[in-house]
Amino acid sequence: MFFYQIALLNSPLDSLTYHCDTPLTIGDSVEITLSNRSMNGVVVEATDRPDFPTQPIIAVSDRTYATYQIRSAVFMAEYYGCSLGEALNLFVGFKKAAGERVESSYLYAPVNVILSEKQSEALDFIRLHPVSLLFGDTGAGKSEIYMKRMDEVLAEGKRCLLLLPEISLTPQMEKRFKSHFGEAVVLWHSKMTPKQKKEALEKIDSGSARIVAGPRSALFLPLEKLGLIVVDEEHDESYKSSSRPRYNARDMAVYIGKVLHIPVVLGSATPSLSSYAKYPFFRLMGGYFGSERSFVFEPSIETLSPVIDDAVIQNDRNGHQGIVFIPTRANFKYLACESCGYTVECPFCSVGMSLHKNARALKCHYCNYTEMLPKICPKCQSSQLGTSRLGTAEAAEHFASLAADLRVAQFDRDIITTQNKLIKTLKAFNHREIDLLVGTQMLSKGHDYHDIALAVVMGIDNLLAQADYRARERALSLLIQIAGRSGRKGSATVLVQSFNEVFFRRYLGDYELFLRDELKLREGRYPPTKKLARLLYAHKNGLKAKGEMEKALEMLRRIDTIEIMGFGASPIEKIADKYRFQILLRSDKSTELIRAIKSIKSSLCEIDMDPIEFT
Repeated sequence: MFFYQIALLNSPLDSLTYHCDTPLTIGDSVEITLSNRSMNGVVVEATDRPDFPTQPIIAVSDRTYATYQIRSAVFMAEYYGCSLGEALNLFVGFKKAAGERVESSYLYAPVNVILSEKQSEALDFIRLHPVSLLFGDTGAGKSEIYMKRMDEVLAEGKRCLLLLPEISLTPQMEKRFKSHFGEAVVLWHSKMTPKQKKEALEKIDSGSARIVAGPRSALFLPLEKLGLIVVDEEHDESYKSSSRPRYNARDMAVYIGKVLHIPVVLGSATPSLSSYAKYPFFRLMGGYFGSERSFVFEPSIETLSPVIDDAVIQNDRNGHQGIVFIPTRANFKYLACESCGYTVECPFCSVGMSLHKNARALKCHYCNYTEMLPKICPKCQSSQLGTSRLGTAEAAEHFASLAADLRVAQFDRDIITTQNKLIKTLKAFNHREIDLLVGTQMLSKGHDYHDIALAVVMGIDNLLAQADYRARERALSLLIQIAGRSGRKGSATVLVQSFNEVFFRRYLGDYELFLRDELKLREGRYPPTKKLARLLYAHKNGLKAKGEMEKALEMLRRIDTIEIMGFGASPIEKIADKYRFQILLRSDKSTELIRAIKSIKSSLCEIDMDPIEFT
């Protein structure tokens, strides 16, 4: 009889001991029982017979986890404060070969990509470094450099992984890569049906998928002979998981690259300050399309002003297209009573509910609770219900009313709910069946709009004023990304509604200057020169959550290698009917934070290393 430590997938429990009549291999995926419930697990260690009775392993599956996957999961569990089973649950194991493995008959015939002299220098640079940052302006040709480097890796018989935010998995991106690499490209994303995912996984298993492109989940697919990882839009916050384990896929890509001894290329027009400070970079300047943009600032709060209306109408009269960015979905952020000031809140979260006019409903964007739009105030019975912030639906309706021939489309996740809707809308826009797109951050990502002569950016001051040490970085990066969608075919105007013209103008033409200044500003206080960790305590009984936080504080105050920056009720005190309290820690080294966190034991504590949101 053989005994093994089994990591229970998607379970917070430590590994448990089970036995099997036949020998198994480390990494084997197995089925076991726990409390009469069937569970999946992974063999992580062979062990001696314990001095207590063990349960048998019920079955062994046809997948196995590679050594690098287990090693990466062990690191993730240690660094991000989760169980090994929770970390391994992110990975897809490798298909066991049934006898002789049938290799793909795919033959790679590279299509020549012509690079400029500067692009060729960038290619030479990323060849030299195990981890490199391609700091290239919007439209400077980063994609061509990626493809050229992928050509070289494929010619060696290896495979490539392209990570990018899901919002950037655009039809144009897919078309560009498939026109170059053909059926060797396989996409992986959350909008795929189970059948599509099964077909994609079959191509990955067989080896016919030579390039896999997808969001952070694609990092954990079973890619044999992986030779290159590219992380595009490396600054994007969607690489950071908002649920346990709260890992950052960009950082995990760098770790996996190190384990596999393969190069990792990070790319962005507005790189994160942490990557800029940490990795060697190549500065690729200038737009591929020779863009000319003029920035006009309107000192105003977020409102549909006559200045914006005139700009939209004049742009349409000139026969050009435009985009309007608003950093919020639905019609307004909150619905409030104008008589008593009551804000209609989610009954399970301490946040206002967002108005979705098209659905005539209020929806909580934290727990997804939805209710019908009330006709009167629940508190004072007044019918004077109003809204406090502008949203995409109401803005689109407003612009459509300005001129009878102005064709306006809403472009956010409330409307673009499927890949087909995205393709249809972008096709209509590029065929000039739509004159104006009104949307959220979706507008900033990877779409090729060729005749945008006007980009309106509203609400940017709301981002700049957030209580977040990265507020300046986030606001400036977003403005540059939105502006980069305009002027691809000629000159363009970027109209920015902001009282902070001095700040934005200083850095719009030189993002590297901002990074240098920001690095000095954060020195000794915030990342990348300091490490942060957030401990989150949540429970339906608020006193219990608070009590656990206070116990942790008592122990943490005895440790002199860390600093308690703050603690108390979370800014959003209740989500999904659970009260939330948090502690924010700071230290010079992540190892000191990990050591301190390990000294406190609480089943209510969720660890967020390198946090990017604090609500």
